[in-house]
Amino acid sequence: MIVSVIVAVIIVPLIAGLLSGVDRKLTAHMQGRIGPPIIQPFYDIIKLLGKKPMVAGQAQLVFACAFVGLTVAAVVLLALRQDLVLTLLVFFFGSVCLPLGALSVKSPYSQYGGHRELLQLLALEPILLLAAIPISLKVGSFLIADIFEHGQPLLPSLWITFAALLIPLALVMRKSPFDISGSEHAHQELVRGVLTEYSGPYLALIELGHWYGKLLVLSILGLFWVVGSLWWLSFIIALAGWFIVLVVDNISSRLSWSWMVKFAWGCGITLITLNTLLIHLGWM
Repeated sequence: MIVSVIVAVIIVPLIAGLLSGVDRKLTAHMQGRIGPPIIQPFYDIIKLLGKKPMVAGQAQLVFACAFVGLTVAAVVLLALRQDLVLTLLVFFFGSVCLPLGALSVKSPYSQYGGHRELLQLLALEPILLLAAIPISLKVGSFLIADIFEHGQPLLPSLWITFAALLIPLALVMRKSPFDISGSEHAHQELVRGVLTEYSGPYLALIELGHWYGKLLVLSILGLFWVVGSLWWLSFIIALAGWFIVLVVDNISSRLSWSWMVKFAWGCGITLITLNTLLIHLGWM
């Protein structure tokens, strides 16, 4: 348990930071640019930590810390192989803290970004929670430990649910076409929505929280193949989902908030419902 907690708290942000660096490099090559070095995200974090801390209000700072703390707690629960639904709910409560922090200040840009972030969460969380249902039908439990002890990989029978989870992955990574509340590095913006009123160490803290969140969803994708002699395929599968989202980001434009919610619910919930029905009928 101690090793799992250490991996969750220390190793996860290192892996996520490297993935962010590779993300920037691949995106640059897709756009005909050279791009920054792979370890540039770590340079950015160090630079932000050295800036003078400024915050518009104390409530904003509290919500930022709650966002990071709850997201790290969700990653720890996943590393300890606890209940999947509990892990997702803790992650959701942490994610809600970020827009609440944006809404706690009077900046119109921050307020606007906070509302858009809440809409993004409205599109993301139902898909993640519903995805636990077909998983529990195959495993017989919501415990992540039972997924590891199931004896058979989940992907052959839950590939439809896996495809649906690519939508919340894109939402967490803030990639097109779902980057309505604030895009990632590939599409530069002067005003970053929920991040408008954050700077210095507080902005670095939030960026670390995003890293934990990204790797949490990627780890959930990896749960679809964590048994047998080919357990290492879980890493390949998670990276494949990450790369698909990256390609879609570079070939698509941003959706409006209404289309984002309609598409996420229409495709994501429909796919998971279909997969659940097929499992219930014994066809998968």
